[in-house]
Amino acid sequence: MKPSILRSCLLAMTCAAALLVSGARADDARPALPRLLDLGAGKCIPCKQMKPILDELHRDYATQFETVFIDVWEHREEGQRHGIRMIPTQIFFDASGKELFRHEGFMAKKDILAKWQELGVAVTPPTSTAPVGQG
Repeated sequence: MKPSILRSCLLAMTCAAALLVSGARADDARPALPRLLDLGAGKCIPCKQMKPILDELHRDYATQFETVFIDVWEHREEGQRHGIRMIPTQIFFDASGKELFRHEGFMAKKDILAKWQELGVAVTPPTSTAPVGQG
């Protein structure tokens, strides 16, 4: 396969994966939300510790902000595009896509929610009675 075709396929797969992780669909007419982008890898220890936190954020706060994970070992171009120096790295974006803050290393759920508040994104706790994980 030609390198240009391969790059196009990888870009399409990356975009599709990001949409699947965020729960968004191209035909959704909902307003843009702030986004938390976590860049890590499936086999990195702190990244593994982040997974249940990211899953909870995606499940419990999907109407308030998007949560997206990209494995930079599988999608190296994304790590380069975002200037990743270490994993995991969390990047907070406003609803227009402007980067507001970035953090390198493990970040606890309470710290992520506090950062959103600090950045002016009012997050309200979920009304669900589902058990809350550590973080």
